[in-house]
Amino acid sequence: MGTEGPDLAAPEDAGRADAAVDLYWLPLGAGGRFVRLNGRIYEALAARMQRRPVCDLYHSALQVELAGERFVIEQTPVPRLSGEDHGVLVGGAVGARWAGRFRVFRYEIRVWRGGHIPDVAEAVDGPRRLTNDLDQARRVLEVVPQVPTPVWGRDELRTGEMWNSNAVIAWVIARSRLDAASIRPPAGGRAPGWQAGLIVAARQGAGAKRPGAAPTAYSRQR
Repeated sequence: MGTEGPDLAAPEDAGRADAAVDLYWLPLGAGGRFVRLNGRIYEALAARMQRRPVCDLYHSALQVELAGERFVIEQTPVPRLSGEDHGVLVGGAVGARWAGRFRVFRYEIRVWRGGHIPDVAEAVDGPRRLTNDLDQARRVLEVVPQVPTPVWGRDELRTGEMWNSNAVIAWVIARSRLDAASIRPPAGGRAPGWQAGLIVAARQGAGAKRPGAAPTAYSRQR
């Protein structure tokens, strides 16, 4: 996987104000019965152990509009090789670090230029607009290569929650200096991992970069 990532340079945007960052809440397992069933089993067990009502589970994704370009930010399993450029920047292992040697046990984090969010039609409560500010939209794109990549589904960073797609999105929002703490999933829902992302972002502090993280082409052209 390349250290520089895909070219995130946007078209010339001087004097333009067309920017947006939208958060989408997708029901866990949208478009897939197997994931949905496992999620319901997991939530039923967790609710029983924590002595609380069962909630609907959600995972999150971001869409950034910047100077006429669309970028999708999400964490996904590594797909079968297709030759299509999905804007993969970083990735990690699923379940156990040793398992990351195998494609089926790896995840990837994308900034997919011109991409789309799978099953976006199933998003609940529509997109939540986080900002229309041009500089903030740029910042969201620029922090993604710095996102931590611990083992998915584990609590390697000692936050009290597993690291997953919600952790990634919460971390990106918080490190972009947007108000992530006030964001909640749809009514009656839960987003496991969200607090993990906020906790790690707070530990790192505003403006700090992960050692060894490469600047994106977008940031280099500013």
